[in-house]
Amino acid sequence: MNTPSSETLTPAPRTSDPEQLATEILERLKYRIGKDPKVAKPHDWLTAAILVARDRVTDNWMDSTKRTYAEGRKRVYYLSLEFLIGRLMRDTMTNIGIMDEMRIALASLGVDIDVIAELEPDAALGNGGLGRLAACFMESMATVDVPAYGYGIRYVHGLFRQQMSDGWQVELPENWLAHGNPWEFERRESSYEIGFGGSVDTIDVGDEAIRYVWKPAERVIATAYDTPVAGWRGQRVNTLRLWTAAPIDPILLDAFNAGDHIGALRESNKAESLARVLYPADATPAGQELRLRQEFFFSSASLQDILRRHLQQFPDFTSLPEAVAIQLNDTHPAVAVAELIRLLMDVHGLDIEQAWGIAKETFSYTNHTLLPEALESWPVPLFERLLPRHMQIVYAINAMILMEARRQKTHTDQQIRSISLIDEGGERRVRMGNLAFVGSHSINGVSALHTELMKETVFADLHRLYPDRINNKTNGITPRRWLMQCNPGLLSLIREAIGDKFMDDTEALTDLEKFATDSSFQEKFAAVKRENKVRLARLVRERMGVRIDPSSMFDIQTKRIHEYKRQLLNIIEAISLYDQMRSHPELDWVPRVKIFSGKAAPSYHNAKLIIKLANDVARVINNDPAVRGLLKVVFIPNYNVSLAEVIIPAADLSEQISTAGMEASGTGNMKFALNGALTIGTLDGANVEMRDHVGADNIKIFGMTAEEVAKVRADTYNPRAIIEGSKELQQALSAIASGVFSPGDTGRFADLVDGLYSHDWFMVAADFDAYAKAQREVDALWADQPTWYNKTILNTARMGWFSSDRTIRQYAREIWRA
Repeated sequence: MNTPSSETLTPAPRTSDPEQLATEILERLKYRIGKDPKVAKPHDWLTAAILVARDRVTDNWMDSTKRTYAEGRKRVYYLSLEFLIGRLMRDTMTNIGIMDEMRIALASLGVDIDVIAELEPDAALGNGGLGRLAACFMESMATVDVPAYGYGIRYVHGLFRQQMSDGWQVELPENWLAHGNPWEFERRESSYEIGFGGSVDTIDVGDEAIRYVWKPAERVIATAYDTPVAGWRGQRVNTLRLWTAAPIDPILLDAFNAGDHIGALRESNKAESLARVLYPADATPAGQELRLRQEFFFSSASLQDILRRHLQQFPDFTSLPEAVAIQLNDTHPAVAVAELIRLLMDVHGLDIEQAWGIAKETFSYTNHTLLPEALESWPVPLFERLLPRHMQIVYAINAMILMEARRQKTHTDQQIRSISLIDEGGERRVRMGNLAFVGSHSINGVSALHTELMKETVFADLHRLYPDRINNKTNGITPRRWLMQCNPGLLSLIREAIGDKFMDDTEALTDLEKFATDSSFQEKFAAVKRENKVRLARLVRERMGVRIDPSSMFDIQTKRIHEYKRQLLNIIEAISLYDQMRSHPELDWVPRVKIFSGKAAPSYHNAKLIIKLANDVARVINNDPAVRGLLKVVFIPNYNVSLAEVIIPAADLSEQISTAGMEASGTGNMKFALNGALTIGTLDGANVEMRDHVGADNIKIFGMTAEEVAKVRADTYNPRAIIEGSKELQQALSAIASGVFSPGDTGRFADLVDGLYSHDWFMVAADFDAYAKAQREVDALWADQPTWYNKTILNTARMGWFSSDRTIRQYAREIWRA
């Protein structure tokens, strides 16, 4: 019997004819879901449509993989604890070019694609900018033809779902996987043992050589689930590989038979907790341990997978840096440096010099924060108990690094202590940022300012030791999701004006500049913006029962709730504006809706208090007839990718007001500007480069620079004197402190107000007057609509450089050499 070759098994190219698509949808409905069209529910149609799209993507996915092997291409492996991918149906169908045809096909079957698209779960695999950046990068790597895998954890619940109870944040589990995920493929053959705890034995192997053998006390199984990620035009499809955890023995049968039915599942529960929740609270020792377990679990599984794949093509690991580039997205996967050395030495027989050299040439590290507390570190006893062999390797690496620094005779004792992988300032801790730095050949910041500040602050002494390692790669966003999909009205308008070139080369948006002063184009641009605002106003009305006027200025701050992002500054200014509107009703006030959205970490007390303050202020202002509806405040719960896709196109004003020198980059700022919003912000993160690209006249910059913030902190900063010297600020804080917004609990916000008077680390008081002045200048701009739309059109036209395609090309050329 003749076995057909793989070529004869390759199906004929699939057409995107709507009639053919409709036939395929009915086939999936019948044979994959088991439903007749007469009884199919909306979620059945959704799954059937996804399966049709997935089949088309799979054809290109397999072709991409074969091409990578045939051409011997270098692969990039992107290790990230977060991938905030959002809904995939529109994204994938748009990228492979079947969105319009699928809409027609479903309509012929009596199904509205917009209705079923809203039923797709929003994958809860990320927290904010870091996870969304990883998702944009995955799409752009496929778009610019970089062979890549993304590695992370397949969280069952992921980040919590946020609800409000009397204005307080309540965290609930996000059940995005409750009904399965039709996009993914289980890969049972890609399963690996992951160990924890135990001991390390030494074996004499002759010639005075010693081999180390780690004998873990616990083992779990990591199993891969693959999701195809299609690039623009669908020419390359890369892989997002997420790990789930299971015990080796799912049930302790002896314990179960003895009547301990709960205890018999102890190992299952312990293993499954690894992939249960993103960022479990780490306020307790148990929470810290679970986080470290998660990070090692996915890092080890990913490295074992990478090394297995490498050995399928190459005889040994000397070629690993030429065939493989591993990017560490922040410090979460930094333990991979020690794990790769362990695998190369203990499993594959290399010596430490060989393993260390290979690791440094293979790894590169992206830093996302200048906050010292956000650079992860782990108590040495916890690290040593959980990963005893890795602790030995960390000490070995540390010895090499410190002796190298001592030999150079360029570092003081204090500087050498700051380079050390072990922080001995108090409780001895393993510094994961330092481990990622010394274990990588490239360390990049994510905006020009952030990169320079890295050299001067958190990594100053490591930069002195390795002056050629730090470089900049300013973040970007994928224009497919953040313009073409989320803002179809603007997409159509731009295509009508300048053609389609920008859809393949985002920097061609500059062709739009000539329309910035065209009154006819401005009217069309304003009409698109109003349509998007009507959609957001409808969502706010349906979800929250609050009416907002689309003709008002939509002033929006949506991001993770953190004191350095200064939602508090925005709220205080809203209170000041409220007081002025009531005191001077005769003035011609600009109608304004202040919209907030974002999640606070469950254990971050002040961030949760800021959410409560926003809701309390909203309740008072929105119900006060004295402001005549001219000011509204809204906090929209459960910010995620899908909500962002509605909010961002509707923004008139984008709030990017972090304390200068503290935001690494930001990507929300780019999304808002691309969609025609004016930015009000500090010279922080990528705001600096945005100003350079859109023009200083087309962005509203206020407040202290990073250098000025550092100088004020170094001097004797007296926020009390500043507050007492600012009438509006003092009155707003007095209203908060006296219980105007919390009549049932007058002391509720005392800690927030006291913090501003006593230390004000985030410079809210220092920047308040400049911020309030800038807001009134924004009002004046809004009153001159032709000037307003001239500036916002130029923002859209000049944001093409901030495409993640550009960022990835820079990574590929300058770091990965791919």
